Amino acid sequence: MKIAITGASGKTGYRIVEEAKKKGIKVRQIIRKSSSINEDLQNIETYKISFTEKDSLDESLRDVDALIIATGARASFDLTGPAKVDAFGVYSQLESCKRVGLKRVILVSSLCTGKLLHPLNLFGLILIWKKLGENYLKDNYFDWTIIRPGGLKEDEEFVNQNILYSGKDIQNEGSIPRRLVAKTCLEALNCKSSINKTIEITSSEQNKKISFNKAMQII
Repeated sequence: MKIAITGASGKTGYRIVEEAKKKGIKVRQIIRKSSSINEDLQNIETYKISFTEKDSLDESLRDVDALIIATGARASFDLTGPAKVDAFGVYSQLESCKRVGLKRVILVSSLCTGKLLHPLNLFGLILIWKKLGENYLKDNYFDWTIIRPGGLKEDEEFVNQNILYSGKDIQNEGSIPRRLVAKTCLEALNCKSSINKTIEITSSEQNKKISFNKAMQII
């Protein structure tokens, strides 16, 4: 299997690359022209592109088996960022997938996506635009999976926590290390039961341990 990861230079994206590398999965990193990647990942195939240029985007997505979209708007004074990245940026990537014949797509979204009255929406209505991005993916053309993590932790000391999996609009609070989000994305790749599902994830030591595959049989 060979996968493409957009947003591979981001805090979640580079962890997805690292976890894929550990599993022996061939990876193509796709990042913006102005972005850079970690030194230990520079030997991995990398495309630096403009996501608004159809030809370069199409070229970066050819000849892969799946795409993991880990792009996301960053905190900025530009309140149009979430619309550009989380909605229309996702749309551009999905249209490119259609042009090159790529059907398997995993999207990293967010817990509480679609909720209007939420503090995160102070940043350019980010949860509303993320919902639009999700809706673009829910197309009969795609074998899609949406991963909605809770608050993202940088600290690696929590990576042994157990994950709570649920369907959409079930969990309203909680957090999870980015490393566990990365691992969940890769678990979804080879699990047919995750196709056409929105999966919410948070983690805690108090959660009952359950495998991803078994959780997909339940939600």
